[in-house]
Amino acid sequence: MTFKKLQFNFEKIRPWLTLLAIAWLLASLGLGWLVNSLVIILGLLFLLPVIAFLGFRWWLQKNLVTSQCPVCGYELTGINNSQVQCANCGEQLLVKNFQFQRFTPEGTIDVKAVEVQAQSLED
Repeated sequence: MTFKKLQFNFEKIRPWLTLLAIAWLLASLGLGWLVNSLVIILGLLFLLPVIAFLGFRWWLQKNLVTSQCPVCGYELTGINNSQVQCANCGEQLLVKNFQFQRFTPEGTIDVKAVEVQAQSLED
């Protein structure tokens, strides 16, 4: 191994050696609490985003509803206990109890039409 290759490898690890030397110096001076607190802060900075991401995914899995529009049958996705609009027919919908329901303002009576077969008198 030539001297240049050895020097190149040393250049790569120089910042880490410097950081280790500073941490060792602080620990030997009785400032180990400072080193420990810095390690804890750095650990939290790396762990908190991961924990937040996993928590958001868990919440989304528990509250995301995928079902059909009760008016037109279009496949929709919404968050439980929220209000959405159907992309196909434009109907305002409420997401309650993990189901889509038509949004009816207070005082409105919502009815379902039923088709009845007519019979002629001659039969």
